[in-house]
Amino acid sequence: MSSADVDEYVKTRVIPEHQDIVRVLRELMAECAPEADETIIYGSPAWKGNKPLAIISPSKTHITFAFERGAEFEDAHGLLAGVGKKTRHVKIKKLDSMDRDALRDYIAQAVKLDGE
Repeated sequence: MSSADVDEYVKTRVIPEHQDIVRVLRELMAECAPEADETIIYGSPAWKGNKPLAIISPSKTHITFAFERGAEFEDAHGLLAGVGKKTRHVKIKKLDSMDRDALRDYIAQAVKLDGE
């Protein structure tokens, strides 16, 4: 799978109102995790280093941006949700409500954990 597959996924499976959110998430991942491979994992756009780093799951009301090892993160921003043993996520409903600095921090933590 490649970025072209992700392009097609976004075009066909993400509602138009949320496509800009996904575009910004892709930009943040390219900026903060340039070595990660953008691909399709579990049927959704994702980024993989040694292991999966993050995945996007679209719905009709929001975009879920999940981190495979998010339960290990320090959540100084208080945005992470979830109760499982591994994954934590951020739900994004509107582009203007995205906390890009918090997302950069979470992505950096994902990359650091992946390198350990």
